[in-house]
Amino acid sequence: MKTALVTGAAGFIGSHLSERLIADGWRVRGVDCFTDYYDTTLKERNVRGLASESRFSLDRLDLRTADLGALVSGVDVIWHLAAQAGVRASWGAEFETYTTINIQATQKLLEAALETNPTRFVYASSSSVYGEAPEFPAAEDSPTNPISPYGVTKLAGEHLARLYEKSYGLPTVSLRYFTVYGPRQRPDMGFHRFYRAIYGGEPVTVYGDGRQTRDFTFIADVTEANYLAGMQGRPGAVYNVNGGSRASVLEVLDIMESVSGREVIREFLPKQKGDPLHTGGDPAKAREELGFVPKVPLSEGLAAMNGWMKELLEV
Repeated sequence: MKTALVTGAAGFIGSHLSERLIADGWRVRGVDCFTDYYDTTLKERNVRGLASESRFSLDRLDLRTADLGALVSGVDVIWHLAAQAGVRASWGAEFETYTTINIQATQKLLEAALETNPTRFVYASSSSVYGEAPEFPAAEDSPTNPISPYGVTKLAGEHLARLYEKSYGLPTVSLRYFTVYGPRQRPDMGFHRFYRAIYGGEPVTVYGDGRQTRDFTFIADVTEANYLAGMQGRPGAVYNVNGGSRASVLEVLDIMESVSGREVIREFLPKQKGDPLHTGGDPAKAREELGFVPKVPLSEGLAAMNGWMKELLEV
């Protein structure tokens, strides 16, 4: 039986990945520090189903201060998903939190991994590293020019992962997620906020004119990409993980209106700093090297998230 370490295991993506690994017969050692970035009861809810699994354990630890040697001991694959998330919150005094969690804790975990020799170390990065990409879709060798402090820290984590692969042979693989959505999405993220406003009868806040586009990726597809990267990702490689559902915010709201059966009231506010106008990834490398092909179209994914939000909000 293989053992996985999943950091951020109680989070949006980490809880889904942990469930996938358990279903495939793995033993999962989860770790999460339950920061108060958002309501921790939502994280408790995320791992409710995993709590009864004998092959799942959850350590409530902060990677910055924990004994990582003991944590990684005997682990076959490490999925490092733990991070301080959020583009808009990363400015100003909060930047120190981003540097310690996203950079220093990552370096500490990479250092500890050298002692356990895992078959893969999968690092969760972000499409934010591209910033305002000069062309779309952006390939992995496109220029990286983040326009938010958050993006800077995620790119630094990528560089660290690559350094440990080049210098020590640690088999690191980095995944650049493009706008992940679906059940368990964090409450600070766009779709969660949109649905909460829709069912609360409140206006949906749209920053800018709503014509900005994102390459939306459903959580099940992101989970699959993580699994494939842990099994067969090329050491030292970086892969785009995108769902191929590029759409504007206005188009998203039209779909939400349809699947929810509720009127969407749109309230437009100025564009926020750090938000690129467009994102879009070239999927060729992940398709060719990982066999990753996203399966969930935006309309289907939004319908699934709508059902989860109704349950969460009890409507």
